[in-house]
This record gives sequence, structure tokens and C-alpha cells, in this order.
Amino acid sequence: MRPVAHIGIVGCSAEGAALCYRTICAEGALRLGPHAHPEVSMHTPSLAEYVECLDRHDLDGVAALMLASAEKLARAGAHFLICPDNTIHAAFSRVAARSPLPWLHIADVVAAEAQRRGFRRVGVTGTRWLVQSDVYQQQLTARGIQSERPPDAARDEMNRIIMDELVNGVIRPESVAVFRAAIEHFKTRQGCDAVVLGCTEIPLIIDDANSVLPTLDSTRLLARAALDRAVGRVHAT
Repeated sequence: MRPVAHIGIVGCSAEGAALCYRTICAEGALRLGPHAHPEVSMHTPSLAEYVECLDRHDLDGVAALMLASAEKLARAGAHFLICPDNTIHAAFSRVAARSPLPWLHIADVVAAEAQRRGFRRVGVTGTRWLVQSDVYQQQLTARGIQSERPPDAARDEMNRIIMDELVNGVIRPESVAVFRAAIEHFKTRQGCDAVVLGCTEIPLIIDDANSVLPTLDSTRLLARAALDRAVGRVHAT
């Protein structure tokens, strides 16, 4: 196998990080040959530590957790970092300049794909912390793409499903229906032409097969961008 970079994964929630890891390994074999994939290391503190910081709006605390993982992954030999968690990217500006390694930004990766596919207005799903933040709005606006947030009631119910069910690997048909209805609202009431699956667990229940809008799967898009970087096609920032 030709030399490829060592990917460091800064984990937050287990299900999203696991899906990202599995995608890197499975799709790595498609690019590099049977059973081949880049070297991957992951560090994940307790999710409870992140939730405590988010609940008290402590982005410095979130950044400290991310940087602690970054330092450990740098010592493990990683060449660059990804974080398969959209919500904690709210602290990214506090992390990037102090990090021992470069990062790929999940929302930048997704926004680039939205631009490549010609989308003009996208809905953003995710935790309440994410959809209330500017993580996606900043990246999409920089590419001339408008974004829409879900109504408050839908936002709160999606947040409950994510935090009480999806991060624990629990999938319920009625919860899938909540997300499908929110995406329908994005299309019919808010004029969206695509939807960002802006929590790395949402692709466990929503994809192009059951969404009325084209989906932008943040988990797999980040994994593929990491593969591109690892085989030398793009550079982290």
C-alpha cells in the first residue's frame, strides 16, 4: 500500500464517531485495495463532560476537551485531525490556532459539497446547540448558500431524540417520522433544496431513501474528506 497519512479522530459521541471510523475503513479499502485503509487513532473523553460544558454555554471548556484529545492524538502520531461531531465545532475558533495538528472542519466540508452540487438554500438539522449556533450559517453564507433553522418545537424534539436515543444507538420509527416531517417542512414551508444531517447520528435514521430532500450526510462527507487528505488530494487547515 502506498504511504498515506495517519488520521486522528477527536471523538465526542460514540455512535457518530463509530460511523465515521467505519466509513474511513470501509471506503479506504475501495481506494487503496482489499482490507487497506489509513492508520487511524481516536480519543474520546466522556460525553458527559462535553454535555456539562454545553449546558452551561462554556465553549472554553469544550475547546479544552478538544485540545486535550488533539494533544494525545499528536503524541500517537496522527498527521491531522477530524471531529465527527457538529455541535462542538462551535468551539472551533478557540481550538484551531492552539492545536498541535491541522484540522478538517466538518461544516466546511459539508458546505463545499453543497456548493459543488449547486444547492442554494439548505435546512440544518441537529442538536439545539448546533441549530442555535452559527457553525453552518457561517460556512454556507461564505459560499453564497442560504440556510434555514427548524421551528423551535421541531428543534427541541429533534434534540431530545438525538440526546436520549440516537447517541445511545436507539432507533424508533416514531422518531424517524419526526425528522422526516421536519425535512418536509424545510421543503414546503422554507423553500429548501437540500438538508444538512448536522448531527453525526442522524444518518443512522435518515438518508436519501427516506428524505424528501437530498441529504448532506456530515458524517460520511467528513470521513471521505479525511480519506482525500490522507492520500494527499487535499490539505487540512
